[in-house]
Amino acid sequence: MIDNINKLLDSLSKSKFRGSFHLNEKMRDYVMEKSIDKIAGDAYDIINKRLAPAYIENDGKQTPMRQVHPVFIAQHATGTCCRNCLMKIHHIPKGRDLTDKEVRYIVNVIMIWIQRELK
Repeated sequence: MIDNINKLLDSLSKSKFRGSFHLNEKMRDYVMEKSIDKIAGDAYDIINKRLAPAYIENDGKQTPMRQVHPVFIAQHATGTCCRNCLMKIHHIPKGRDLTDKEVRYIVNVIMIWIQRELK
């Protein structure tokens, strides 16, 4: 699975839009200060609250593009920012709640991207 995610991230990084997202120094410091485990916990919380429900009132606008949390930046870089992008890039259908397995997959994609940004 990790190899597939890395191939996906390599492909997305070539996109003008997706490849434009990076963690700035403040966000990298934040990850190091809080720990990768804390950021992963935040990712689970964010995905379960903002992406997992079948219907999201403001779908497409629920993920800030500003450097307010590393998970939000990672979501845009990885195409896990809204249900439309999830469907288009990750082939996860809209109109139903995400499964636990899908949530874990999304968090893994986000966390691998963040770890790559820290290198």
